[in-house]
Amino acid sequence: MSTQGSGKTAKRISFFERYLTLWVGLCMGAGVLIGRAAPGLTGWLRGMEFAEGSQVNLPIAVLLWLMIMPMMMRVDFTSIRSVGRKPRGLLITIFVNWMVKPFSMALFGILFFRYVFAGWIDAATADQYIAGVIILAAAPCTAMVFVWSYLADGDPAYTLVQVSVNDLIMLVLFAPIVKLLVTGASSLTVPFRVLLYAVLVFIVIPLAVGTTLRTLLIRRRGKEWFERELLPRFAPITITALLLTLIFIFAFQADNIVNKFFHVALIAVPIIVQVYFNSSLAYGLMRLFKVEYAVAAPGALIGASNFFELAVATAIALYGPESGAALATVVGVLVEVPVMLSVCRICNRTRHWFAYPPAEVAAGGRARPMESP
Repeated sequence: MSTQGSGKTAKRISFFERYLTLWVGLCMGAGVLIGRAAPGLTGWLRGMEFAEGSQVNLPIAVLLWLMIMPMMMRVDFTSIRSVGRKPRGLLITIFVNWMVKPFSMALFGILFFRYVFAGWIDAATADQYIAGVIILAAAPCTAMVFVWSYLADGDPAYTLVQVSVNDLIMLVLFAPIVKLLVTGASSLTVPFRVLLYAVLVFIVIPLAVGTTLRTLLIRRRGKEWFERELLPRFAPITITALLLTLIFIFAFQADNIVNKFFHVALIAVPIIVQVYFNSSLAYGLMRLFKVEYAVAAPGALIGASNFFELAVATAIALYGPESGAALATVVGVLVEVPVMLSVCRICNRTRHWFAYPPAEVAAGGRARPMESP
């Protein structure tokens, strides 16, 4: 995939990341086959929990940690000191991520699952899917946004600031928003203790361990070694853990998927609508408030993408790996790559919208932006 046709070297993502949707599809198939062919093995694996009734599956929890830890090691909270230099982009990102995205997803979930798809989905299943997409939307992207920002020529330093600030906000707002919206939009209950436990296990502890390791390793070996040599080595581990997690989840959901395969396509619809709605809103606000392109593009991408590892973990902790809520979060993984690549292409093709004369930006941006040559 090229950038702008301006002579720049084509930017690429890794082989596994580029074809993540294909791998997800293959793992879905493998999981379903295992679940149908070996129900005894599947039942034994499903029964491996931290504690009776906890609904936190031990094999899946270990795999999720392998996914989340390398992402948390990327977070650099020292970058937050530069927030005051370009506040508009960050404020817009926060507004879309936390004031719009979860609530609009709840609205889309109710609209599609309760009304548009009512002929294919019963009320109880609809509640599960609504809960799943809400959990997905309440977790802004942490790791993959660095890939999307790179492809869209975003400012990597500012992208890091945006991610770091959103991670701090997520510590406080993720659990209350999920509790509020899931109980308000469906008939499901959200055990707040289980939700807080999920936040502790899958956000607080990995973030604390990740940032500590980051500090110690950078102090010992240097930032360049850490970012250019160490972190890339975790990419295969992260992707492998993700794919194995999907095999487990789809093995646990084998009967549901075989009987309701059409539901996977139905679940994808509101998720895709949500991606384009939030990215367009964030991108449009960035242009309205004269934010430079290198900040506007990753801001729009963060508003569209999701921290699906956390979403999957939370849905499993709350409702179990065989639940409709867990299935809905996994569908988010399925559509993530192709949809986000299309958003990157849109950003690249519209960067001329953000070519403002310096004097107008300094004056508050009262005039219209320059046209591209």
